[in-house]
Amino acid sequence: MGILIINKPKGYTSHDVVAKVKKILNIKKVGHTGTLDPNATGVLPLLLNDSTKLSKYLIEHDKEYEVTLKLGIKTDTADIEGNILEEKQVQNISIEQIEETLKSFEGKQEQYPPMYSAIKVNGKKLYEYARNGEKVEIKPRNIEIYRINLINFNDKESEIQFKVICSKGTYIRSLCEDIAKKLNTIGYMKELNRTKVGRFKIEDAITLEELENSKEQKIIAMENLLSNLPNINLNEKQLEKFLNGVQISVDKEDGIYNIYTNKYLGTGIVKNRKIKRDIILK
Repeated sequence: MGILIINKPKGYTSHDVVAKVKKILNIKKVGHTGTLDPNATGVLPLLLNDSTKLSKYLIEHDKEYEVTLKLGIKTDTADIEGNILEEKQVQNISIEQIEETLKSFEGKQEQYPPMYSAIKVNGKKLYEYARNGEKVEIKPRNIEIYRINLINFNDKESEIQFKVICSKGTYIRSLCEDIAKKLNTIGYMKELNRTKVGRFKIEDAITLEELENSKEQKIIAMENLLSNLPNINLNEKQLEKFLNGVQISVDKEDGIYNIYTNKYLGTGIVKNRKIKRDIILK
């Protein structure tokens, strides 16, 4: 059916949005390609019906966020929802110091995820350990910060607003704590607005209220989900073999391709000049 870009409101879990969209569009299958915390807002791509099969090609996308970091307070969840663990007087910090600190986080690096996260260790989610007061070893993850820029510094409120473009798997809550630490203080993520996921921008998004009024408007067709991939057109004879799992000889380089006949079928994988079926849509 396609993909729908929702501008998630504050106070909704990603699961809440999925349930709401199912009800509005009266469909059974809706999947998201990356959760947003309830306090966060912004771009939440949703795959509708058969399009959920394509999720593996969308979850690797880079992300862009606008973030507000509150200095001088540490919480157990590293965001505004948590309990305050510590408060500290924020010393004089210059804009130049903030900009230099932000820039120091650009590049490939290891990051420790927050304890209140859904990452599993020994089959159990980290937030379950945290809620039970249990300690567990957290291993760092490889991430990349492509660009990070200061938007505004509210000296009176000790709040830093910045924009960051980062790889999949980056935890902005951890980034906020690390930035605060490098500024010789503590802090937490006060606000988070996701402005881009892959090529899907906040300008492409629709609110739940707008969806209720417009129904299927703004749904992006399935063949446009992977428009960055090259295409292969199959004739009827090739199609029958392809759908039956037979590898077909093609004069194409190795890689993933969109497959067409008189309509979009899904994706195929070419290896050693032969193509086999990957994901076939109904």
